[in-house]
Parts: sequence; C-alpha cells; structure tokens
Amino acid sequence: MEKPFYAGKKLGILGGGQLGRMLIQAAIDYDVHISILDPNPQAPCHAYAHTFTTGSLTDYDTVMAFGADLDLLTIEIENVNTEALEALQAQGKEVFPDPKTVRMIQDKREQKQFYARHDLPTSPFVLTDNRAAVLAEKARMPLVQKLGKAGYDGRGVKVLKNEADLAEAFDAPSLLEDFVPFEKEIAVIVARNPQGETAVFPTVEMVFDPVLNLVDYLFAPAQLSQAQVEAATAIALRLVDKLDYVGLLAVEMFALKDGQIWINEIAPRPHNSGHFSIKACGTSQYEQHLRAILGLPMGDTRLLSPAAMVNLLGAPDHRGPARYEGIEDILAIPGVYPHLYGKSETKPGRKMGHVTILGEDLPALTQKIEQVKSSIQVKSLPAAP
Repeated sequence: MEKPFYAGKKLGILGGGQLGRMLIQAAIDYDVHISILDPNPQAPCHAYAHTFTTGSLTDYDTVMAFGADLDLLTIEIENVNTEALEALQAQGKEVFPDPKTVRMIQDKREQKQFYARHDLPTSPFVLTDNRAAVLAEKARMPLVQKLGKAGYDGRGVKVLKNEADLAEAFDAPSLLEDFVPFEKEIAVIVARNPQGETAVFPTVEMVFDPVLNLVDYLFAPAQLSQAQVEAATAIALRLVDKLDYVGLLAVEMFALKDGQIWINEIAPRPHNSGHFSIKACGTSQYEQHLRAILGLPMGDTRLLSPAAMVNLLGAPDHRGPARYEGIEDILAIPGVYPHLYGKSETKPGRKMGHVTILGEDLPALTQKIEQVKSSIQVKSLPAAP
C-alpha cells in the first residue's frame, strides 16, 4: 500500500502541555512522528511524545537546536521565540502558523491594531505605555486594561471601574479598551490548510468564573440567533483570509445586546473553547489542526450532539500532588466524559482537566453540568504525617 505523502515527516510542537497531549492523541491515528519541546521535564506530553526535549520555548538557540532535524513545526502556546521559527522557516522547514502571525498575536496591542486596519469589528481602544497614560483616560471608565504581552489564562487583565481601581492599573505598555456591554461571550474555531480550504466549528457560548477570569463551562451550540451565528462565522473566515493563515485559529468574541458581534481576542492554536469537539464533532479541533498543517482535506465539523464542557480547575487552598475526587460519580452519568491532563501538581485555579458532556438539549446539558460541578473536585493529597 502506498504511504501518505506526509509519511516520514517529523512534526515538532513547541509546548508540552495539555493541548500538545491532545494533539499527540490525534496524531497517533495519522501515524505522525511527534517531537515536543517544553521547559518542564514532567509536562503532560513527556511520556507520550516520540522524543521529548526539556528546554526554553523562548530561547533562540534552544528552539533552533530543537527544529534542526524536524520537517514541520507548530505551537500549542503563543509564548515562543518567533525569530528562531522564522530562521527555521528560511532553512526550508514548514512552520504553521506563520511566525509573523504568531508575533502579532503575542502582543494584544498589535492584535487590536490589525482588527482596526482590516475593518474587523472590535471595541474602541487606545494604547497606553504606563500608568500615567491610563490615568489620563479615566473619564472613559469603565475600561478594560490588558498587558500588551505576557497575559495568559486570565492574567494580565484588569477591569477599571472607578478611581480606586486605577491605583492597581498596570504600569506597562497596555491596551485600554472600552468596557463592552455584551450579552454573551462566544468563540468560533476555524481551520485553514495551505490550499485555502477552510472549515468552521459550531459557535460556542462561554460562561466565565468571575474571580479567576477563566472559562467555567460552555455550551455548543451557542444560544444565538441565526444572524449572529452567521456573523460570527463570517468574521472568523475573514480573519484567516486576511492573515493568510494555516492551522487552527480560535476567535473569542462578544455578542452584544443589540445583536452585533465584536472580536475580543484570537489564539493561533487549539483552544480551551474547542475541547468539546473531541466527543461532539465529526472531527476534533486537534485532528483538524493536524489536517490543516499537513495539507490534508478539512474534516467534518458538524455537531453530532448538543454538548457542554466543564473545566476542572484546582480547588481553592489546595497545592501539591493532585487527586481527583468524584471521578467515579461522574462516570456513572450517561454522556459524561472526563479528560485528565496528567499534571502531577495542582494549585488554585490551575487547569487540571475538562469534562465533555453530551445531551439531547440545553435543559439536559444544564442539569448534567450542575451534577458534574457538584460531584468532582481537584484537590491536593494530604501532607505526609
């Protein structure tokens, strides 16, 4: 039997966290050789990659050495050395998404200016270089301040509602956005291969933890009008077209009370908002990313069942070796599927896993979400006596 054209290609992934782990799970079906680079020798991918290298994702020489004998490189986290990826690209390596795009997305200020240049709908904003510049905008409160760089998983974001909040404003280059009176926070994941073929996953509706600023749970499909779904899908497709993008792109958006859809942020990789696709869609976001970067036809993204996803976060006041309480309880619920990330240490708010939930309609999903949330917790093992 003739082997597929990508047989023998070696794929390197910068980042060995849970996203890389789920990429490996998808890659096994395609018999793709996976190498991982991650600074943590016990990262979730360490036991599953064909080769695992411990090293910095942001060090030029480390990334260059990692990519030396690979054919194709991708990322599962944005905080990587894009100069090294560009140098590897110049050597003839395939790098998806393009390092120039990753560099732009690394800086929320650059992201926002990209939307403005291309008439993509987003909230009004100004760029500020220090706290004094933020204070000068206090008449516009409420505002949302985002660090230009280094913000991740709810960190690097402050909501400035009054003068007391201004004292806590970041004293660093930032993006200052008008607070959006949104009705819902939604996300669309879109994929595009080098031939320009695209595929869009169902729009999801996200519910955030108000303290941690992380997704608590989400629904697919989102409870939106058909016009709003079409608008969100069109925005995602315009983005990958304007970026000439190859790979998977997650587009987080606001659904406004007047029906408009505005872009919030984008991520150039598989995303928390797409985990549900592993069980609920014809093709998971991880398989789709692989298809895209390997130049394969896009997979079927249809929703096979209404679905929800609940993030498993480290319980408050628990740090140390992780234990999962209530796994047996949720496994007894039909249509409930836990995915544990293999992180040995838990801490408050850390993403330790997720649970996919399938159900016939929104009321059934809502009931199962409450069952799951009340049944399972990620805690630390008791200290040794």
